[in-house]
Amino acid sequence: MPSVNIVNGKLIVVENLDRSQRVFRFLAKPFRQMRNHQDLIQAILRRELRSRFQGSAGGWIWAVFAPLVAIAVYTMAFTTNLQLPLAEGVDSKRVAYALFIFSGIVVFNFFSEMAFRSPMLLHEYAHYIKQTIFPSDMLAVISTLRATAYTGISVIVMLLLELIVRGGLPWTVVLIPLVFLPLMAFLVGLSWFLCAVGAFTRDAGYLMINIVPLFMFATPVFYPHNSLPSPWDILIYLNALTGYVECMRDIVLQGRIPNPLVYLWMLATSVSTFYFGYWFFDRYRNVIVDVI
Repeated sequence: MPSVNIVNGKLIVVENLDRSQRVFRFLAKPFRQMRNHQDLIQAILRRELRSRFQGSAGGWIWAVFAPLVAIAVYTMAFTTNLQLPLAEGVDSKRVAYALFIFSGIVVFNFFSEMAFRSPMLLHEYAHYIKQTIFPSDMLAVISTLRATAYTGISVIVMLLLELIVRGGLPWTVVLIPLVFLPLMAFLVGLSWFLCAVGAFTRDAGYLMINIVPLFMFATPVFYPHNSLPSPWDILIYLNALTGYVECMRDIVLQGRIPNPLVYLWMLATSVSTFYFGYWFFDRYRNVIVDVI
C-alpha cells in the first residue's frame, strides 16, 4: 500500500514498489509520456515541418532534390575506382551502384541529422523549458519524427528509382517498417543522450560536426558490410548503423529476409540505446533547466 505524507499542506503519495515494479514503470515511462503529450508533440511537429522550407520557392522539392544530387555525385566519384556488388537484375552499373549507396545514405542521413541537431536541441527551446512546464524529454521524439518525414521522402525516391530500373519491387519492401521503427527508437535514445550532454557543454555539438562526416566512412555506405576478411569482418558490427544498412539492402535490393543474428543485434542496439538515453536524460532532467 502507498503511504501518504503531508508536505507544506499538500498530500504527497509515496508508493512502495518492489524492484520488478520499478523496472516496469521505467520501461513504460517514455511511452506514457508520449501518450500524455501527444497533442503537444503533434502541434510542435506541424510547426517544425512548416518552417523547414519556409521562405523557399522550391519548398519540399528540395527534400527530393538533395538526395538525388548526393546520389549523382557519389556515383560519379566512386564507380570508376571501386568494384562493389550490384543489385541483381540491374544492367546499368552506375544505376546499380546508385541504388547500393542510396540505401546506405538513407540510413546514414537519418542518423546524421539527429546527431547534428540533438546537442543544441534544448538550447533551441530554452525559452519554453525555462518559462513553462514543458516536457523537455519530448523534444527528442519530435525531432526524430521531423527527421523521419524527410527520410520517408528519400525512401520513396529510392523505391521509385528501383521500380523504374528493375521494373518491379521485391515483396520484402513491405518489411521496411521493421527496420525503420528500431532505427527511430535508436535515434530517439541517442538524441536523449546528446541533448543532456549538450545542455552542459556546447562542445558536444562541435564534436558531432567534426566526427559525423568521418563516421560515414566507418559505415558501410560505399562498400559492402563483408568487405573485411574473416574473422575481422565481425568488427564492423561495432558500428551500430551497420545492421540497419545491411537489413535495408537485404529488404530493398536483394529481396530477402535479413540475417536473423544481424536483425537481433539491430534490435538489441535499438532497445539498449533507447532506454539508456532516456535513463541518462531523466537522471539530469531537473539540472538541465538550470544550465541551459
